[in-house]
Amino acid sequence: MPAGTLVLASTSPRRRRLLAEAGFDFEVVDPGPDGPSQAVDPAARVLDHARAKALAGARLRPGRPVLAADTLVVLDGAFLPQPSGRREAEAMLRRLSGRRHEVWTGTVLILPDGGRREAADRARVRFRTLAPTELATYLDGGEWRGKAGAYAIQGAAGAWAEVEEGSLDTVVGLCLDTVRRLLGDAGACPEAPVG
Repeated sequence: MPAGTLVLASTSPRRRRLLAEAGFDFEVVDPGPDGPSQAVDPAARVLDHARAKALAGARLRPGRPVLAADTLVVLDGAFLPQPSGRREAEAMLRRLSGRRHEVWTGTVLILPDGGRREAADRARVRFRTLAPTELATYLDGGEWRGKAGAYAIQGAAGAWAEVEEGSLDTVVGLCLDTVRRLLGDAGACPEAPVG
């Protein structure tokens, strides 16, 4: 694929940084809000959201390859999206404290001819138990804003979150091995065993 043609349909600074650090040449467009999804399966849900973003990006940049992604935190079958405020962020982090959960990232590539490639990657993450003072400090810092499950493992939450299975990139929000595979390069994100 010629350099400079990729479009990233995402306003996420984390995804932008991952692509840039991996050496991709790309343009960023804002795809707008997530599309609706009634899917109860986490893989289907993140793919629904990523697909809506990718299609929105393709309308903005027709004839160009468009990449989009969506990330979701899942605990005991419940989806923990981006919190609407501090109170919801605190509730999410208290639920995650001392527990294991899954993080799913769906990645969709719309090809210049309108074809589509997509993949959903899963990682398993363990949180240690959070002390009330560190939780309060974290919430005061505001890093939870705009983050699925109210945390970013590459930030302050990395002190209490550990990837046990799968890829760190999946938890951050864009698996680069999956991006390369969808673009036609070799490699795939490690899949966590089911069960």
